[in-house]
Amino acid sequence: MLNIRVEKTAAPKQKPDMSKVSFGTTFTDHMFLMDYSSAEGWHDARIVPYGPLPIEPSAAVLNYAMNVFEGLKAYRTAENKIQLFRPDCNIERMNNSADRLSLPRVDPDDALQAIKTLVELDRDWVPSGDGESLYIRPIVMSVEPDVSLHCTDRCLFVVILSPVGCYYKTGLKPVSIAIETEDARTVRGGTGFAKCGGNYAAAQRAGMRAEAKGISQVLWLDGASKQYIEEVGSMNVMFKINGEVVTPTLETGTVLPGVTRRSILQLLRDERQPVTERLFSVDEFVRAAQSGAIEEAWGCGTAAVVSPIGKLIYQDREYTIGDGSIGPLTQKLYDELTGIQWGKLPDPHGWIVPVC
Repeated sequence: MLNIRVEKTAAPKQKPDMSKVSFGTTFTDHMFLMDYSSAEGWHDARIVPYGPLPIEPSAAVLNYAMNVFEGLKAYRTAENKIQLFRPDCNIERMNNSADRLSLPRVDPDDALQAIKTLVELDRDWVPSGDGESLYIRPIVMSVEPDVSLHCTDRCLFVVILSPVGCYYKTGLKPVSIAIETEDARTVRGGTGFAKCGGNYAAAQRAGMRAEAKGISQVLWLDGASKQYIEEVGSMNVMFKINGEVVTPTLETGTVLPGVTRRSILQLLRDERQPVTERLFSVDEFVRAAQSGAIEEAWGCGTAAVVSPIGKLIYQDREYTIGDGSIGPLTQKLYDELTGIQWGKLPDPHGWIVPVC
């Protein structure tokens, strides 16, 4: 068990008006830090006032993007209890990502203790409004002050917290997305399955081009052949085709193994809904869209939970999904998953971890 030293802030911040908070722009009073060296391992676990990190300009994280991170949430229930949703899955993925980038693993029990202790300390920051939550961002980074690029000897584990409002301030509405044919998110043998900063930096250009055209997100194809659908924006993607839910396989190593994805697949299988994880080509999508076989489509991830897709744009042609509105299965999955997360529905799989 970690011995966590706590230094409380001498100047607590005023809690924000959640109706005016943009996602990921407001942070709580404290953060968790823990150092790593090859000689000592992980050590000096501490919670300190939120603020700048003392790292050198030569740090590997700044020069070579040697970092991995996670995103999960804490929820306040109607009974005023605070709980996490499947934090073990996020910690497992963080460590798998760390393996890929040659960063040290964090003991899963220590990581969970760090998250729970920090959330409990800043529990007054967990909002209580409809759809509101506390976003949790754990980060493992190399702070090795050396630009020669070699295996890291010094790292930092950081956890920060950010209160976030309802993702859909005007209600759950379908979005338009464009299939990206120029840039690639990742390739086989790369870091597609890892949640690391470089993946997201490289994806910004395509996203900005789409945004300039009034399109919400891009749909990524595989980097090698540009034939197979992989992700939508920073989310996993699913299609309901002739009654069957199809989602890109994780076996290629190019798709992020999303916790929301994993949870939705379990909910679908609980209902005996036909589900297939496989390669899904853009040509197959076009044929299915033209024939009307695609009944629903949605992205899924921690921030949005479920994001319905109303239109897909490919080679300057628009394809409407279903009738362009939210499909019944999409809505049901959103309601079920958020119901479990906020404690409004039973938790049959033991996904909820209480904090306080």
